[in-house]
Amino acid sequence: MRKFLSRPKRPTGPGPDAAGAALWREAADFVRLHRSEEPGLGAPEGRLAEIREEIRATGTYRHTSEELVFGARVAWRNSNRCIGRLYWRSLRVRDLRHLTDAEPVAEACAEHLRRAANGGRIRPLITVFAPEAPGRAAPRIWNEQLIRYAGYRTADGSVLGDPRNAGLTDLALRLGWPGGPHTAFDVLPLVVEGVDDKPRVFELPADAVLEVALEHPEDGWGGEWGLRWHAVPAISGMCLEIGGIHYPAAPFNGWYMGTEIGARNLADTDRYDLLPRIARRLGLDTSDDRTLWKDRALVELNRAVLHSFDRAGVTMADHHAESRRFVTHLEREERKGRTVPADWSWIVPPMSSATTEVFHRTYDTAELRPCFAHHPEAAARARGESIRRTP
Repeated sequence: MRKFLSRPKRPTGPGPDAAGAALWREAADFVRLHRSEEPGLGAPEGRLAEIREEIRATGTYRHTSEELVFGARVAWRNSNRCIGRLYWRSLRVRDLRHLTDAEPVAEACAEHLRRAANGGRIRPLITVFAPEAPGRAAPRIWNEQLIRYAGYRTADGSVLGDPRNAGLTDLALRLGWPGGPHTAFDVLPLVVEGVDDKPRVFELPADAVLEVALEHPEDGWGGEWGLRWHAVPAISGMCLEIGGIHYPAAPFNGWYMGTEIGARNLADTDRYDLLPRIARRLGLDTSDDRTLWKDRALVELNRAVLHSFDRAGVTMADHHAESRRFVTHLEREERKGRTVPADWSWIVPPMSSATTEVFHRTYDTAELRPCFAHHPEAAARARGESIRRTP
């Protein structure tokens, strides 16, 4: 007797293509999350039907303006390395998805910095450029941050400026950047790659770069050494991922926490390595680490950073206040039944850690979406290494 097999059910997703099916799943998860947190938008079924048909027809879909804003804010909320997420709802979103060419992208980045700086009252801001799509690459910003200081290699093997940026500095010079005045704090140009172009360099206008001269409150070594740092930490080397759509060029910023500059950028031995110099100025005994000369120099460097930003009227958090705010964020999110992913090694400040509230906790390391993702090719670009693009 012949057996008749039941006909398989019609798939509810976009079709048999694996990439399309994966995109559909991520899109559906995102839309359901969006509608659950903003119920005033209505049930998700209608929007899901639109997205399903769009993926079937084109292999991708386009976020609405409301979805883009929600996705960018939640990506910040989910950023497990960021201690400053209490204000995730305050993130302003510039929707520039129509921009694909290098020059207008660079101009928009400069405008991002002006708006974010806001005369010193730093605004959390993200600018979103064109996403990746089937058969079409997206623009890329090679810089790790929109503002970085050059690192010039010298004949003796040392680096003038920031050694972290030596590779990108080499690339910028190869691409035609004439270099700055060769100080330790020359602002690098943007290296931007349009969708149909090779990487090009664009100098940032002076009015787009807000900097703070660093001075110690009781000693003049900061001014004597020409120390300064920029005010807007605009991350440009991470990919914004929302509902399966990737936005590789989406620079975003909050504001600095003092230890980011004073305990890392200016203090790390593979960065500006200022602690020995400060210790000598203070007359400290550097013959043995047990004298705690590094600790004492580190505190004075961080005092200089906080004092200087306060004097200049530029927004900056200290690690004690920001730790308390993060605990407030944790408590708020837990009351709403939401997971707060966090990487302990990033959340805990790099100075006086045990004196902060965030030190004495454990955290959920879940990776949630939407998110800001670290892609290996972006890190390679930030080092000035050429990457073959595939649309």
